[in-house]
Amino acid sequence: MRIAILTEVFLPKVDGITNRLRNTIRELRAQGHEVLVLAPDSPLRDYAGAEIVSVPGLPFPPYPGLRLALPEPRIGWALRRFRPDVVHAVGPAVLGVWGMLAARALALPIVASYHTDLPNYAERHGLGFVKPLVWPLIRWVHNLADYNLTPSTVTRDELRAHGVEDVGIWRGGVDCDRFHPRRRSLEMRMRLTGGHADRPVVLYAGRLSPEKNLDVLRLVHEAAPQAHLAFVGDGPARADLERGFASLPATFTGFLHGEELAAAFASADLFFMPSTTETLGFVVLEAAAAGVPAVAAQAGGLPDLVRHYENGLLYDPASPIDGAKAAAELLGQDGLRGELALRARRDAEGCDWESETRGLVRSYQKGICSHAHTGIGGRIHRRLLRPGLSA
Repeated sequence: MRIAILTEVFLPKVDGITNRLRNTIRELRAQGHEVLVLAPDSPLRDYAGAEIVSVPGLPFPPYPGLRLALPEPRIGWALRRFRPDVVHAVGPAVLGVWGMLAARALALPIVASYHTDLPNYAERHGLGFVKPLVWPLIRWVHNLADYNLTPSTVTRDELRAHGVEDVGIWRGGVDCDRFHPRRRSLEMRMRLTGGHADRPVVLYAGRLSPEKNLDVLRLVHEAAPQAHLAFVGDGPARADLERGFASLPATFTGFLHGEELAAAFASADLFFMPSTTETLGFVVLEAAAAGVPAVAAQAGGLPDLVRHYENGLLYDPASPIDGAKAAAELLGQDGLRGELALRARRDAEGCDWESETRGLVRSYQKGICSHAHTGIGGRIHRRLLRPGLSA
């Protein structure tokens, strides 16, 4: 199969989408597929045997590393030259939309995947007044596609409720060999705790930004003062968080990669995820693979990964103190923590990238079949017959 991927972000930027893409591209190539990637201002020309086409973009100051692609003719030219069997728009916002319109003009099948909780992100960043406009825009963009994907059942149901048609699940996988309990090390515990390796380690890994609700970890310290808080990652809120946690036992490591990141996960005692805007939460899956149970907000896609008292603990995000108490409970019960860790690891072993990518290819085939049977005219006719939908 010839697959063209449109993405708003790509390497060297590090985030959940680039992690998903690099593993997926590598696996698609291993399974014999041809891949073309279009990304804004990419310094790469190829990745794992996939050709990378760079599209000019403008900086987006609120999120360093994110570029807003311009409506470049080279998008259409690249698609025409590559002649893909399917076009996959990953989190279409700017480049993805230009690419979807170009693909539609070329009568190419389109699959679109939704990865970012845009309505809630807008609200958390003080743009709540635009929230009523976001869902109609999401609906219009994703209904350009022949088939849609999202990482979790909660997000799938939300998209369907707002009028997005033909939505399936693309969860994504985890490298269970890299993220493994055997990576646990005293050296990394010393690094995460500033030399106090005997303290229990509560880990957060990911973007350090306001929508992640990381101030909740202050309550974790109050409920479990013996614990050391470790933040792995970077982002716009890092400086404020470092100032706010300066008087607490907390370490900020910045970005870690590869073996170091795997060792950080495995060397923690529990993983804490207070975000309410995760469409899945890859880092929770990586923690599970490393044999570290999570305490997570019961929101977004996190309940698809964390089952209360089975492989971790969930708490009501409206009551963050409950999350802190859950963390303290887990740190205080070695037996319970060990049982949840074993189940978390076992669950993660069923989420390898090979099987997840084969499922993605089946979704591409669904998109191709839908395109063949209905075409753009059929989809427009079907939507005109549907009753009005509220934003």
